[in-house]
Amino acid sequence: MQSFVLRPSSKLHAGHIMNLSTALRLQPAEVVALVGGGGKTSTMFQLAAEIAAAGGQVITTTTTRIFEAQIALAPVHFVAGQASLAEISAALARTGHVLLTGPVDTAAGKAPGIPLSLVPELQALPVHPTLLIEADGARMRPFKAPAEHEPVIPAETTLVVPVAGVDILGRTLSNEYVHRAELVAQLVGARLGDVVTPELVAGVLAHSSGGLKNAPAPSRRVALINKVESPDDVAGARQIAGLALRSGRFSAVVLAKVRRDPPVVEVWGRVSAVVLAAGQASRMGQLKQVMPWGGGGTVIGAVLQRLQQVGDLFEIVVVTGREREQVEARVAEALAAAPRPTAAPVRTVFNPKFAQAEMARSVQTGLDALPDDTLAALVVLGDQPQVRPAVIAAVLQRWRETQAPVVAPFYQGQRGNPVLLDRVVWPLVRALPDSANPREIFQAAGRMERVELQDDTILRDLDTPEDYAREFADSTRGIII
Repeated sequence: MQSFVLRPSSKLHAGHIMNLSTALRLQPAEVVALVGGGGKTSTMFQLAAEIAAAGGQVITTTTTRIFEAQIALAPVHFVAGQASLAEISAALARTGHVLLTGPVDTAAGKAPGIPLSLVPELQALPVHPTLLIEADGARMRPFKAPAEHEPVIPAETTLVVPVAGVDILGRTLSNEYVHRAELVAQLVGARLGDVVTPELVAGVLAHSSGGLKNAPAPSRRVALINKVESPDDVAGARQIAGLALRSGRFSAVVLAKVRRDPPVVEVWGRVSAVVLAAGQASRMGQLKQVMPWGGGGTVIGAVLQRLQQVGDLFEIVVVTGREREQVEARVAEALAAAPRPTAAPVRTVFNPKFAQAEMARSVQTGLDALPDDTLAALVVLGDQPQVRPAVIAAVLQRWRETQAPVVAPFYQGQRGNPVLLDRVVWPLVRALPDSANPREIFQAAGRMERVELQDDTILRDLDTPEDYAREFADSTRGIII
C-alpha cells in the first residue's frame, strides 16, 4: 500500500515554495470539505495533483454539483453506482487520482454529487485514500453565505476549508458580486450595498451559519483566502487572516493563488511566545531577570515590553524557576506599567526541575503549557531585553512564508535568538532528556530556516556582570531602541 506523509523537507526550493498540502497540514486519509466561493474547485484539483505527485491516493468528489467541463481535470472519472470499489481501487493504484460523481447531465452541463452514505465505503478502500469534497456551490462568485440546504458535509470530515476570494474586498455587497448577498448581510448585521471589508469577510467565514456551517465538531478548520496576487491583495488578505484567527475558530488561514505557481503566499497561524526565565544565573551571581533595566524597569519587564510591541503573538508564557515569586512579581509590575494593553495575555508557569535540568526542560515546560491550537512557539531568552521587535517580526514572517520546522535569526554567520519552533517538531523537543542543551534542541528539530539580519542584538544576552554593565549602559543612553 502506498501512502504519503508530509514531513519537513531537507531544504526549500528557491523562493521558499510551499504547496497547499503543506499549508493545510494535510495528513494521509483525511476527509476534506471545501465550502464557500472564490476557487473551491481549483483548490480541490490543485490538492489532488499534489497528493498524487507525492505518491498518495486521492478521490475528488462533490456532494452538490460539478461542471461537466471540470471533469476533464481528473485523470480518471467514475460514476458512483456504475463502478465497483475494486475498479476505483485499481484506478487509484494506477493514477493516484480518481474523480467520482453522479451521472453526467449533458443538457445541464453538470454532474451531481455522491450520496453521503458512500463516504465510509470510500474510506475503507485498501489504499486509504484522501477524500476531497466540494460541499456547496457559489455560482462563480468569490464570496457567499450558505442557503438552508447547504453545505452538505459528511460526518466523517476531518478538515473544513472555507474559501473566499480576496477580490471581493472593496466591492459592493450585492448579488452581482456575492452569492446570496442578503444572507451575508443578515449574518454580520450589514446592509445591501455596503462595501465589503475584511471585517465583513472574516465575520462570515468564522460564523457558525456561514463558513463553518455544518462543520463536524471534531474537525479542524482552516480558512483559505484565494487570488492573493498584488501587494494590495496581500494587505487585505492579511487583515482577514488576523481577524479570522482572533475569532478563535480557525487553527490557520492560508493566503493563496491556487491557479499560479507557487500556489501559497503565506500561512497565518496562532503563534505564542515562551520566555525562558528559569535559569540560575550562576555566572551573573544574582537573579538577572529582576535586575534594573532602562528607565526604572527590570530585565524581564523589558523583554515583555518588546514582545508586547509585536501585534501577532497570541499569548506570552514566562517559564520561571529560581526565586519564582520575585520573577512573577516583576512580571506583574511590568504588565501594570504597560503603556497600552497587549492583545497577547501573559502568564507564568513553573519549571520544578530548574536546578537539575538544562534549558531544554524549560522549553518543554513552556510548550506543554500552550493550547492545542497553537501552531508555533517563539522561544525567547529572559535575559535578552535589547532584541528589537523588528527582529521578532522578521522571524514570524519567514515562518509564514515557509512553515519551516525551525526559524532562527543569524548575524554574520552566528545563530541568535529568539528562535521559532513549529508544532511539527514539538514531539522531538519533548522527547529530549533533561540534560539536553540548546544545540541538541535544534539538532532534534531538523532543518533550520535562516533569517539573515544586520542586527547584532540577537546575540547580546546577559550572562556575566560585564555583559550587564555594557548593555545596561547602552540601554540608558538609548542606543538600543
